[in-house]
Amino acid sequence: MPLLARRPTLLSTPPSSPAFSSLLRLSSSSSSSSSSSLRSIARPVFLASPTTATPLSRAFHASPAAMTIKTFFDVEYADPSAPNTPKTERIVFNLFDEDVPKTAENFRALCTGEKGFGYKDSTFHRIIPKFMLQGGDFTRGNVSYPPSIPCTRLYLDMSPNNNYDLQGTGGKSIYGEKFADENFKRTHTGPGILSMANAGPNTNGSQFFITTEKTSWLDGKHVVFGEVADAQSLQTVMNIEKTGSSSGSIRTAIKPKIVNAGQL
Repeated sequence: MPLLARRPTLLSTPPSSPAFSSLLRLSSSSSSSSSSSLRSIARPVFLASPTTATPLSRAFHASPAAMTIKTFFDVEYADPSAPNTPKTERIVFNLFDEDVPKTAENFRALCTGEKGFGYKDSTFHRIIPKFMLQGGDFTRGNVSYPPSIPCTRLYLDMSPNNNYDLQGTGGKSIYGEKFADENFKRTHTGPGILSMANAGPNTNGSQFFITTEKTSWLDGKHVVFGEVADAQSLQTVMNIEKTGSSSGSIRTAIKPKIVNAGQL
C-alpha cells in the first residue's frame, strides 16, 4: 500500500524578498505497514512570518551560561560556487544540559550513535537562507525531492499514485518515537541556536534545526537545547546555508551530509 506523506505548506513572501522567513513545525500523516498497523509520520510545514534580516556579519556570541556537554557534526557539502567539489567542515555545539537535560541527552546520544542509531550519514534535508538548516531525519530523510514537484505551491500534497519516499517525514528519539517538550526557558535569540522540530506540543523526536537569524516567533513552540559553540562553526553553518533555497530544497548536487558525529 503506497505511503501518503504531506508535503510542506508554504505561505511565503516572494522568493526574491530579502526578509524571507518561515514558521517551522511538522504536520502528521499516517501509513500502513504490512501488518496493517498505523504509524504517524511527521512532515515540516512552513508558514511565513515577517522578520528583519540580520546583517551578514552575524557576530558570534556564545551563551554566558556554563555548558558541560559539547558535541559535533562533520558535514560534507558543496559551495554553490563549486557545486561538484565536496568539502568537509566541523560544527561544534554547546548543549544546555542544565536547562533541558532530557532533550540534550537525546541529541548527545544521537550524535554518538550509542543506541544503535543516530545522525551519522543523515542529511540536512531542508535549508532556507535567512532562516534555518533542518536535519535529523535519519530514518527517511536521505531521498531528494522529485524534481517534477514544485516546493513553492500552496497546500502541496502527494498524490496516492506517487510512491516517492520523501525526506523529512521520519526520525525517532532515544526515548521512543516522541517525547514531551521539556521547557521553553531558552529562546531563539539569533544565528546558531539549536532547537527541536516537532509536530505540535510534546512531539519531539530527532529532527532539529539550526537558526541563521533571530526567530523569536518560534519561542514557546520549539525547545531550544543548544547553540553553535564558536565562530568557525557558525561560519560553517553560514556556508552550508548557501546551498539552500527559499523553498527549502537543496540547490547543489552534493547534499549536505553529516559524515561523522560525536561527543567532545
